[in-house]
Amino acid sequence: MTITSPHLGSSEAWTDAKLLFALEEVVEKELNRHLKVTKDWMPHEYVPWSDGRNFPGFFEDGEAWDPRQSKVTDIGKIALVVNLLTEDNLPSYHHEIASLFGRNGAWGTWVHRWTAEEGRHGIVMRDYLLASRAVDPDKLEAFRMQHMSEGFESDNRHSMLHSVAYVAFQELATRISHRNTGHQSGDPVCDRMLARIAQDENLHMVFYRNLLGAAFELAPDLTMQAVRDVVVNFRMPGHGMPGFERMAAQMAIGGVYNLRIHHDDVLSPVIRFLKIMDIDGLGPEGQKAQEKLGLFMNGLDSEARKFDERLAARAARIAARQG
Repeated sequence: MTITSPHLGSSEAWTDAKLLFALEEVVEKELNRHLKVTKDWMPHEYVPWSDGRNFPGFFEDGEAWDPRQSKVTDIGKIALVVNLLTEDNLPSYHHEIASLFGRNGAWGTWVHRWTAEEGRHGIVMRDYLLASRAVDPDKLEAFRMQHMSEGFESDNRHSMLHSVAYVAFQELATRISHRNTGHQSGDPVCDRMLARIAQDENLHMVFYRNLLGAAFELAPDLTMQAVRDVVVNFRMPGHGMPGFERMAAQMAIGGVYNLRIHHDDVLSPVIRFLKIMDIDGLGPEGQKAQEKLGLFMNGLDSEARKFDERLAARAARIAARQG
């Protein structure tokens, strides 16, 4: 990728403002590419409205929610709630990226377009959950109120580069989480809906991944340090929701999102595509960051192997009891 903006003599000379300006043409190019390949879709077309009926409250014929009404598996319910509550924080995410990227020019156009596309995800997931009676609607609303009332602050607000590096990985993580939730849900309607959402997340990942690649060309040392920081300290954006640790553990056991998936299907593909571990000519800080990144990935692979072994042993114990 060719960057026509003037290259500063040292990556240490870069500031967020200079990088934002230098990357503007890349953002415009990626935005135009995104608009050509993306396809608009209607959230209401993915919702099983014929399954819906009134809940108690203002309607005299309202029917109370009962767990037996749900077609979704237990792990599917947990993952759907986590995924939806994550999407519910879209106003905070918009504020975060608009504050870092700005609201003008190509950056601003992308921020608003991204927000509009992401908005569909929360709409269709909530409509599906309510129409299909997949989860307790009262608890779902209580969770939403608690989660959003506590606010959200990104771990990666240090710089524009940290934010770009984070979303390059996080959008892929969200795509994988949605797809695996659909596969594990036990409901083909849910699977189709989440597959459609995952298509959006993949295109968003491609946008940010390509932007991260351009940042490596402009400021390789600073970008390497940002990637190191993001990968080593990575947390999903829903980490602040009530009961997240317990639900995340259940999702890990259920095969929705765990260490092996995080290493193999999220971190490694982006690192490999951008050839991050092969970048040479780095300064001392960039080299240290690259080495730390490599050591971390090796350690994460070892931890994932241990997790796989524990999961296999657990499955064997369950099979033995059932046999």
